[in-house]
Amino acid sequence: RDTQRTLDNQNIKEIRSIISKYQDDATFFLGGVQMISDDIVGFVKNDLLIYGSTLILLIILVLGIVFKKPRWVMLPILICALSIIAITSSLGFFGWEITVISSNFIALQLIITISIVLHLIVRYEELLRLYPRSSSKRLVLLTILTKATPTFFAILTTIAGFSSLLYSHINPVINLGWMMSAGIAMSLIIAFIVFPATLILLKKTPPVKQKKSNFSLPSLTAKIVLHDKKAIYLVTFLSILFSVTGASQLVVENSFINYFKKDTDIYKGMKVIDQELGGTTPLDIILTLSDDHSAVSPVDKTQENKEEDADSFENEFNTVENPDQYWFTDEKIKIIKKVHDYLTHLIQIGEVQSFATLLDTGKRLNENKKLDSVDLAIIYQKLPQKYRDVILLPYVNIEHNQLRFSTRIIDSNEALRRDALLKKIKEELTSMIDPNVATVQLSNLMVLYNNMLQSLFHSQITMIGLVLLIVLLMFLVLFRSFKLTFIALIVNIIPIGMVFGFMGWLHIPLDIMTITIAAIAMGIGIDDTIHYIHRFKVEFTKDNHYYASMHRTNTSIGNAMYFTTLVIVIGFSILILSNLIPTIYFGLLTMLVMAAALTSDLILLPKLLILLKPYKKIK
Repeated sequence: RDTQRTLDNQNIKEIRSIISKYQDDATFFLGGVQMISDDIVGFVKNDLLIYGSTLILLIILVLGIVFKKPRWVMLPILICALSIIAITSSLGFFGWEITVISSNFIALQLIITISIVLHLIVRYEELLRLYPRSSSKRLVLLTILTKATPTFFAILTTIAGFSSLLYSHINPVINLGWMMSAGIAMSLIIAFIVFPATLILLKKTPPVKQKKSNFSLPSLTAKIVLHDKKAIYLVTFLSILFSVTGASQLVVENSFINYFKKDTDIYKGMKVIDQELGGTTPLDIILTLSDDHSAVSPVDKTQENKEEDADSFENEFNTVENPDQYWFTDEKIKIIKKVHDYLTHLIQIGEVQSFATLLDTGKRLNENKKLDSVDLAIIYQKLPQKYRDVILLPYVNIEHNQLRFSTRIIDSNEALRRDALLKKIKEELTSMIDPNVATVQLSNLMVLYNNMLQSLFHSQITMIGLVLLIVLLMFLVLFRSFKLTFIALIVNIIPIGMVFGFMGWLHIPLDIMTITIAAIAMGIGIDDTIHYIHRFKVEFTKDNHYYASMHRTNTSIGNAMYFTTLVIVIGFSILILSNLIPTIYFGLLTMLVMAAALTSDLILLPKLLILLKPYKKIK
């Protein structure tokens, strides 16, 4: 397989090199499955190199602007680098391959690792302002002790979210689940070792001076929660309505051509081949005929019984000689032409090649006279074996009594619905041909791709249900309160619903890349929710006052949540420049889910805590 990939890559490079020499003489277009596969790999490698490095630079810039200390820039980057090196070297050691789906695992791990480190930094700076005379060791110890429990459970629930990918029916998606689960665990361990060890080695510096600003998102959200009465509930209801109506329009249709921007060479070439040269995605229809004596219609069977005695001598001769040329009967020719004509008239199908194509060619060569079974038997007998293999074998398998109809689907047809088309072809051909005469089977890349898309849809439903169940149980164990569990679930379900709502309304299909968005939404949202509820409980024990506790929580832990979202949103905005459309969708949807999760955690979560009052007052 690897040798074939290398050979395909070399061939494509040589073909493009030849094309470049003659660009002034003609317009060339290159397409095909091998080129699609090779170019996708090239785009992914290019994205990892260019946009990955740019993403790191953007994160460094934002960290510098927010924290204004070199250590709070270098330390997060160091921990992120160590965690990525740890997981990538582990993947290499165990022989796990990076695919198009799992190529974003580095970006995902970067999100989680940055989130862990920023929560530690913000807490350390808080404690430094509260206890400026404490030693560095005591501040570091207190930071680790206060953040250990919420961070551990946050990472545990995140791992549970990504573990849901293991229940997918697609191996690359399953591998992504394993990669992320292992990578997040490594990030937790590395962060809680490197962060305190490095700070103890460094000299204690004065806390970051916070300039008073007219705009502070955590403070603004605290005011909204404090003064708002009905707007939050109204917006939440509208968000749920938007999510449900949008998700109902979600489709699992996508095509190879839609993976690329319209100005790329690969898109232009595929469009010409798809629309003008017979289609792109191959689909084979295989007819497996029954034994010769039953390969006729019921009416013909009755006539055959009447003439059984008259044909006994011929049947005996055929049985003794059993030559392959007698396989080509008039009844089979009728079936071949009937199926070929049916497939040709389907608007979603471009090129159709079968034995009927050879019969049409033979007719033109035979002075426009149709070839019958006798003509075919003679031609078959006279045709050398090497030419039989070239001409007949692609469409006829006499040994297995099979006929093959090779078609290509017009992939860019906007009305194309793969699953519906395949079901239609199977049902209509089955009704056209007596099952006792032949059975119908669909095959090739079109069927494989459709099966993958359908599997994605069912896997997504199963995974979301499984994640919610696991998270429900973990929340019950962590909070030991049905009220808090209910609040936390509602707060995290809404961002997921918003993502699917936007995908539905904007007609972004569910595919191999966007399937990971739900896991990201649960992972990031749950992290922030656990940190917020844990801090709210600590603040509530001080004065048993919900509004004051909410304000202190928003202006403390809210800053860590805000900084995390800001860094990730700005960093991932670079992905919109990719040539690969799924990568662009991944970047946009990640930005969306981060913003939705932050809004839900800073506005809806405290509002529900104040409304339902899950904590008992401590005397």
